[in-house]
Amino acid sequence: MSEAQTVRLSYEDGIRAVELARESIESYVCHGQREQPGSMREAFYQRTGALVRIESTRGRGSLRGCAGSYQSNDQLGHVIVDAAIAAASEDSCGSELNAAELDSVAVSTCIVRDVLLTDDPLADLELGHHGVAIDGGNRGGWLYPTIPVENDWSVREYLDRSCRKAGLAPTAWQDDDVMVVLFGGEVFREREPNGSIEHRSNL
Repeated sequence: MSEAQTVRLSYEDGIRAVELARESIESYVCHGQREQPGSMREAFYQRTGALVRIESTRGRGSLRGCAGSYQSNDQLGHVIVDAAIAAASEDSCGSELNAAELDSVAVSTCIVRDVLLTDDPLADLELGHHGVAIDGGNRGGWLYPTIPVENDWSVREYLDRSCRKAGLAPTAWQDDDVMVVLFGGEVFREREPNGSIEHRSNL
């Protein structure tokens, strides 16, 4: 089963998506407030999922937060804001982002364009293109699309790690009662904190 999204972001849209995510993070961290998207670009009124990832550039670097949803009925601009706030909160990676870190973290957004409920993830999953979401009933979780490429994972390792993220056995993706969803999207991210934006997409 496939559900096609209609969102098509230009590079300028992608730049704004990352800017909005960073503004939302800074507003939340520095003032405890929810940023309002304001007058949004046309694409941001469409309804689709979005993920926001925050990475530290200090030392060897580390993940400081990652949140969002691969499906949403809200307008994209609001989904980005909510995902950014959740990524910066203590619920994401165990400790809330603080103001002193803002100049040493890089922000990225993944805007979801297509969703596939697959019965054959080994055949359907494209590394670097798909994020993976695992639904095991009362347990679930997902991993960002760029992670397997960054870590040189195979398809099987990506699926195994997605299951572990969901709190399931590594091979649970093979079970009939476990749902595997693949979501493709476009990733826009800062090359460095507050720096220029690169666009990564295999679409």
